[in-house]
Amino acid sequence: MTIRVGYFPSNNSLWVLRHRGILERSIPDVEWVDLRSLPAGVRPAPADGLPSLHGDHLFDGGYDFIGTGSTPPVTAQARGHDIVYAGISGPRHENGRLIVLEDSPIVGLEDLKGKRVALAHGSWQTTLLLFALARAGLTWKDIEPVDAGVDAGRLFLNGEVDAWVGSYPSLTSVEKEAATRELVATDGLFSHRSLWFTRRDFAEKHPEEFAAIVAALQESDAWIQENYREAAELFAADDGGDVDAWENALRKRPFGVLPVSEEFVAEQQRAADLFYANGLIDRKIVVADAVLK
Repeated sequence: MTIRVGYFPSNNSLWVLRHRGILERSIPDVEWVDLRSLPAGVRPAPADGLPSLHGDHLFDGGYDFIGTGSTPPVTAQARGHDIVYAGISGPRHENGRLIVLEDSPIVGLEDLKGKRVALAHGSWQTTLLLFALARAGLTWKDIEPVDAGVDAGRLFLNGEVDAWVGSYPSLTSVEKEAATRELVATDGLFSHRSLWFTRRDFAEKHPEEFAAIVAALQESDAWIQENYREAAELFAADDGGDVDAWENALRKRPFGVLPVSEEFVAEQQRAADLFYANGLIDRKIVVADAVLK
């Protein structure tokens, strides 16, 4: 049986696992699926909804297992997909933050009202921004979200957006060019974890392969922590980026696969409730339903 594992650079653990050959020792027939090679589909306008391709591809033959940030599995459940979490990382507070330029007139979160905010919509960045808005008593409709992707840093530096939810290594290059100011500390607002999930039928019908993937991720993550520079080179070779920036980014991130905790489920449920209240998903979900019993 061929096991299809989706991967892309944004999930650092799966990216390194893809290039290290560790999983193949326990599952010889692995098909690695680069998410960037799959149909992109139609992305809803960021004011209207959330993209759902990460979850959709688990059910349309794209792959059997995937790792992302916190938002895609919530979106998948909202689409009616029967998913289960395989594990979570530790908090990644240092990996990303909501910033403005140092001389921006935006002083507090409440000043975001009516402003253009750049983010990679549908990623963890949507969750962080919603949590920030809720703290200030604002809603998604109070801002103009800009789904900027790889262009976000340029838009931010050019003043085409007023604020940016950025992450490393992209933040590194921006911080070299301009003085920035964190609008709210990520720590205490959002845990920003990596996570891995799959279809319930895969987890229940193929428990050995499911466990083998998790064990391989653990081994690969341990290698990253002992070889940050070599791991950074794997990412820089793909995007032509700066090895130093990638090494800095990797050193800021926790590695290892942890069991799904009650604290994590509660945070995901709060995010799901905010998505629904702000019109980004069209049904209420119970995050605990995606925890493997």
